[in-house]
Amino acid sequence: MEKLKCIIVDDEPPAIRLLEKYLAKVTFLELVGTTSSALEALSIAETTAIDLIFLDIQMPDITGIQLSKLLKGRVKIIFTTAYPQFALESYGLNAVDYLLKPFEFERFYEAVLKVKDMKGKTEDIIPALAEGYLFVKTNGKNNFEKVFLKEIIYIESLKNYLAIHLRHKQIITYSTLKHLYEYLPTKDFIQIHRSYLVALQHIEKTDSLAVFVNNTDLPIGETYKSAFFKAIEQRKF
Repeated sequence: MEKLKCIIVDDEPPAIRLLEKYLAKVTFLELVGTTSSALEALSIAETTAIDLIFLDIQMPDITGIQLSKLLKGRVKIIFTTAYPQFALESYGLNAVDYLLKPFEFERFYEAVLKVKDMKGKTEDIIPALAEGYLFVKTNGKNNFEKVFLKEIIYIESLKNYLAIHLRHKQIITYSTLKHLYEYLPTKDFIQIHRSYLVALQHIEKTDSLAVFVNNTDLPIGETYKSAFFKAIEQRKF
């Protein structure tokens, strides 16, 4: 696997120096730049192939949370902050991890291993996605079922399991919503709630509280409402 290209975004020089020290110890990471400006980081991410951002939250121009929303999942993010109160919101934005300052190298390494694992699995799965399908593991060690993306109506989180709802059946697999969302094309699927991903093509109607698909109404979570209705606006007549 190629090295993961990273940038550090923090307005505190000591925090940047510590991350640089940690990054230098990890063979699969490549630091391509540092900045104290979230807006500059946005420009870098839009013009350079970046895999991962180490992102502080309290920044002078726009916050790390705001930057994460602007990036729309195009780049993996590990938040590095001294403020624990943003942790829940960060996971709602599908951040890979949330490192609370001060953190040791072991905690840092645990976080970047998650990104490495995601990258490797994504590389393995891209050929199947290009053909429009996934193989989903079901019961038993070597039991898999082919699922065409166009047939997925919505996906429901059941703690450590997922229910993939198709038109006339559902498939249960051991996984998490966050993990599966890494593989799905964002132009076709959107998260509307911490427990639900929905295929945009199968939405029958929506109101301010729910999405209606296949004679089922699914709640829209506050954290996801803005991004969801922005996606709807882009497709309205």
